[in-house]
Amino acid sequence: MADADEKIDLPQGTLDLLILRTLSLGSQHGWAISERIQHISGNALRVGQGSLYPALHRLERRGWIKAHWRTSDNNRRAKYYDLTPRGRRQLEADEIEWRRLTAAVALVLAAPRKA
Repeated sequence: MADADEKIDLPQGTLDLLILRTLSLGSQHGWAISERIQHISGNALRVGQGSLYPALHRLERRGWIKAHWRTSDNNRRAKYYDLTPRGRRQLEADEIEWRRLTAAVALVLAAPRKA
């Protein structure tokens, strides 16, 4: 069993869902998105820059998020991201699909084992 200090590898497509969900809580700059995911997951999920920024660009190209520059809390210029109405609809669809998938996997894992 993994403890909170062990990194969990995200299944393909999960990062997009986590980013959209994080941005549904409010506008964030890239590094803050990563920090929020790590914090909310109890340090189990760590998203590095090499994964985060390509995902942000992909979501922006799809029209699910929009970016704008502004000054961060530490007085530096940072690119902030917001969820678009289209991104909010995608998040809702992805959350439903994720819950269906995890419920199905849970059923398989709960099946009795052969002796």
